Amino acid sequence: MAKVIKAGMVIQPVADLETTLAFYRDALGLELQFRDGDRFAALRAGSTTIALAAGEERLDDRTLVSYKVEDVDAAIDDFIAAGAELVRAAEDGPHERRAVLRDPAGNPFVVYGSVPAS
Repeated sequence: MAKVIKAGMVIQPVADLETTLAFYRDALGLELQFRDGDRFAALRAGSTTIALAAGEERLDDRTLVSYKVEDVDAAIDDFIAAGAELVRAAEDGPHERRAVLRDPAGNPFVVYGSVPAS
């Protein structure tokens, strides 16, 4: 059975990264950790990372929590067998391999891990 290594980040879907990033950084005082163009920004909120996802990085219309696993594909199979629903199949992104699922209550979440070596 796949096990979660850690909770990665809270992912907020946004329409306009620049405006939303300015709010989180300037109004809330969060520290920018990483930005990938107009599609993604990660901010530090204490020990939690808040990610703003726009464009092709917007994985769902609801806020998601991401969970790091050792093997994304194996975790998908295990989580589906335990009652999750696959929303977006595993894909290799620019920084990790990931998939979107829904738990039995309908809440979306992301599983992610390293891109497999080829």
